[in-house]
Amino acid sequence: MSEPTFRYLNKAVPRTEDYRLLTGYGRYLDDIEIAGALHVSFVRSPHAHARIVSVDTTTAAGMPGVVTVVTGRELAQWTTPIRVAAPVEGLLPVEFTTMPTEVVRFQGDLVACVVATDRYLAEDAAEQVMVEFEPLPVVTDMWQALEAGAAQVDPGVPGNLVSHQTYSNGDPQGVSEHAHRVIEATFRQQRQTHVPIETRGCAAVWDAGREHLTFHIGTQVPHPLRTQLAQRLGLSESQVTVISPDVGGAFGQKIALYREELSVAALARHLKRPVRWREDRLENLTAAANSREDFCRTRAAVDEHGTLLALDLEIREDFGAYCFFPANYLARVVAMVLSGPYRLQHYAFDVKVVLSHKCGNAPMRAPMSITSWVMEGTIEAIARELKLDPVEVRRRNLLMPEELPYRTATGELLADITPSQTFEAVLNAFDYDAFRLRQQAARASGRYLGLGLCNVVEPTTYGSRFYKSAGIPGSGHEASWIRIEPSGVVNASVGLGPSGQGYESAMANAVAEGLGVDPSSVHIHLGHTDIAPYGMGSRGARSGTAGGGALYLCALDARRKVLAIAAGCLELPDGDSLRLVDARIERRSGDAWIDAGLTLADVARRAYMDPTSLPPGLTPGLEFHLAYDPPPMTYSNSTHGCEIELDVATGAIHVVRYVIAEDCGTLLNPTVVTGQQHGAVAMGLSGALFEHTRYDETGQNVTGSLADYLIATSTELPNFEIIPLHTPSRATAAGIKGMAEGGVMGALGALTNAVNDALAPFGVVADRHPLTPMLLRDLLRDKL
Repeated sequence: MSEPTFRYLNKAVPRTEDYRLLTGYGRYLDDIEIAGALHVSFVRSPHAHARIVSVDTTTAAGMPGVVTVVTGRELAQWTTPIRVAAPVEGLLPVEFTTMPTEVVRFQGDLVACVVATDRYLAEDAAEQVMVEFEPLPVVTDMWQALEAGAAQVDPGVPGNLVSHQTYSNGDPQGVSEHAHRVIEATFRQQRQTHVPIETRGCAAVWDAGREHLTFHIGTQVPHPLRTQLAQRLGLSESQVTVISPDVGGAFGQKIALYREELSVAALARHLKRPVRWREDRLENLTAAANSREDFCRTRAAVDEHGTLLALDLEIREDFGAYCFFPANYLARVVAMVLSGPYRLQHYAFDVKVVLSHKCGNAPMRAPMSITSWVMEGTIEAIARELKLDPVEVRRRNLLMPEELPYRTATGELLADITPSQTFEAVLNAFDYDAFRLRQQAARASGRYLGLGLCNVVEPTTYGSRFYKSAGIPGSGHEASWIRIEPSGVVNASVGLGPSGQGYESAMANAVAEGLGVDPSSVHIHLGHTDIAPYGMGSRGARSGTAGGGALYLCALDARRKVLAIAAGCLELPDGDSLRLVDARIERRSGDAWIDAGLTLADVARRAYMDPTSLPPGLTPGLEFHLAYDPPPMTYSNSTHGCEIELDVATGAIHVVRYVIAEDCGTLLNPTVVTGQQHGAVAMGLSGALFEHTRYDETGQNVTGSLADYLIATSTELPNFEIIPLHTPSRATAAGIKGMAEGGVMGALGALTNAVNDALAPFGVVADRHPLTPMLLRDLLRDKL
């Protein structure tokens, strides 16, 4: 497949937004000054499950600076409940109010809200709200949640089983009965949270005269959040403006409209005064959103050579106390894309999602993060049980180029991916045979090296048809507009919600490429619902393909009109012999292109100021709008290789080397892509090694500070070596595939496989995260 030649795409340039962010001129929520704004502090439950007997706000309401104290009863009058009820078989509907009025469901749940003239007075008064609780039995474990007689988290979810879905393709049971072996493997991923540098916060300004709400918030999805906010407040969308300034990280935590944010908006409307809120780190770690916690078991039917014949997957996921998203969403995607780059048709899955008395779940960067670890760990288990080389087992099962496109057992179409090429590239980078010799020599001297490999197929596009086929509500389209001003300057917008990814640089390149101007003349406007077109926001690595694709296609429309007007200026019948390069019109002369003596500014002035001279059929101005619904799903792919040294005496892991071979199609800006690769791998390694949101048997979160919830720093992370092997997609605009989450997926699998490779002489297997020294020492106890 020949690759198109681009002028601006696939070219690494510095991020244009970095100047303001690095010099202190970024504009985050707390930089927005709102005169006379009141401040909110929430009273939270110290219990994981309790009945609210009484709430006495008398003392707090009488304290200096306090404007009001409200509870769930007042908010129930000002807002409507949230109802998550996707019409999916096996998924139960859930509904809950803005603030509990009778029962709290996790430690940190909302009980009351204090509004005062500054944050400190509000926090002081919140401590004086006297709440009497009646503690109730607690469920803190996904297995305990399904036991007979377990405490009920949500009265509308009997047995705490909020979602149960099964699927089967082919005859996995029959194939397993006649297979050489059926090999079982288990995988346990711990509960985690997102830890953005900038915690959640918002500021609401109610204009009583216009009956209009302006809502400042760091969000990944400005338009969907506006829709939810309007619905919950009983307003029309024209009465709400959402403005998302610079955002200090999100990672999936800033998608939902949370109850605190809705409360702030309702209070501003009720009080007719601006109201703002910023959570502290304790609130963020205990009450913002959790993610991950799941258990997977695979049963792989194989022949004597390690060929995968059939696979059965069991998933259990703990979704916490509240469902801000359909509870089937995260685990269902894991089940749908599990097979990754491997040949498999006989496949079945059983997915159960339960509620517990913990903070509710939200997607976290790579919500399907466990996928590649499960599949690659299953391949490793096959090799281990059959005493085969794991590299050869992978080669036996990997899809080859001639087998693509390939329809998976769940109906997904894998096309334009290169798993065998990235796999071999990483093996060559490590010199696999030489590593095995080094490993043997090191073992002889009491040192234990391990090499972990992980092939990743990352879902990136999530078009509307994917959501529909997966039984998940939502749209995958994206919308864009481009306006070429009379001066030739280009303004453009798309409905994404940036949170530090470098969209301004990347999206400017997409416009520049499609139109034919230098990226420096393109100004991208994001995060303002009165300016940007209605789009689905940033999530699931969709922004490059859906957002970049929408802008690129819109820019092509703009270029066609510009060239048509230029043809009229040059008295040509059409623009077929013209092109736009760096905002200058060029004309074909034989085999060469020559300057036509026109600039984009010349064309733009004519379009706006002299519309009667335009060719027939062309309207005045240069404004363009386009909505783009990409393919149901596109995939990028990569292979990760991780070499570690394990200190068996202490259980400490030292990452010696980390290599990634990646194919993510046409790159909007390689500088941005490299940053995404580094960040995703770092997040994956941090999660696999350190991060763990832990609850005790009473439902108390014991990791409420960064002294207890550990995250990786630069001293624990290796250098990342990247091997670019990009090939374009034939199904998307400009061949863009997208990426951003595969690094998390690959890191989990590569690191864990490396650890198990180092543990191999001792006959033990690490099947859970985090890979702490304590866990590894427990595995090695009595083995040394």
